[in-house]
Amino acid sequence: MSNFDRYQINEELICKVLLDPIRRGANKLIIISGYVSHNMASWHMKRINEESLPPVKISLIAGMYPIEGVNVDLHEGLKDLVNFRDDRYSSFECKYIYQGAPVHSKVYLWMKDDEPFIAFAGSANYTRNGFGKLQREYVVECDPIEAYAFYQDIESDSIVCNHSEVEEYIKFYKNQKISQVEHDIKHSTLEKVTLSLLTSRGDVGHGSGINWGIRRNGTKREPNQAYISVPVEIARSGFFPLDKTHFSAITDDQKQLILRIEQANDKALTTPLNNSLLGEYLRNRIGVANGAFVTKEDLERYGRTDVTFYKIDDEQFFMDFSV
Repeated sequence: MSNFDRYQINEELICKVLLDPIRRGANKLIIISGYVSHNMASWHMKRINEESLPPVKISLIAGMYPIEGVNVDLHEGLKDLVNFRDDRYSSFECKYIYQGAPVHSKVYLWMKDDEPFIAFAGSANYTRNGFGKLQREYVVECDPIEAYAFYQDIESDSIVCNHSEVEEYIKFYKNQKISQVEHDIKHSTLEKVTLSLLTSRGDVGHGSGINWGIRRNGTKREPNQAYISVPVEIARSGFFPLDKTHFSAITDDQKQLILRIEQANDKALTTPLNNSLLGEYLRNRIGVANGAFVTKEDLERYGRTDVTFYKIDDEQFFMDFSV
């Protein structure tokens, strides 16, 4: 199996369960899933937008965490999506089962004007693997009334992920892979790539890279919009997932960014739900005002003109912009 095959999505399953009901008038999706991924939720929200479908409300219940606990990076990623506000995109809410028996079910219930409309049940978690081709999953249509009754039965045992007292009910633990990163970097055991923030001419550009949102011709764009250029040999190497797959990068200053590879020839690394998030982050790190044009001198003054990514696994990376 090639690196590219590993990242391919199960398009038939995605359309059937996550997209087509919107075309039939559904406007809310209730998901009950044993295991979940904020990268999957981010990708789903972006895909609905790119299909020119109307935004919907996505309500997720994560079921298998009352005993196992929740990875802090997953928790922060889910909260970021809950707090994300953009009328162009679907809204997102997330709850954890915190009492009673854990819930291992995978149910996708579509509502139309607050009434059960279409439902699916099967083996696919709301994760990239669940809707990818690396695993074989089986999902079938089921009775939406019965699915809604099941949701009502377990919803009272859940707590919203951004509840002020959630830590009293759910155990959170640090990602051991992240904790191991510094050791692995020191001993050069992690696969890595370094991406330049400069153009091939050794300078910064207008309307590209870190200054993607600032155009010479005065075209109005959000000035913080930015991407990091990815050379074709790195794009084709399988280091980053392709097919517009969303993945996470934990930064050296303990921030989290959801990223994807996009544009022609997979040449750009972006923050897909909001292209300005990457530009805001980089400007903050180098001490440049929000929305300001970034010069080569700004980067050199900070001490770096490149960013290094270390691959932890297929969904998570460590982004080093330290000096």
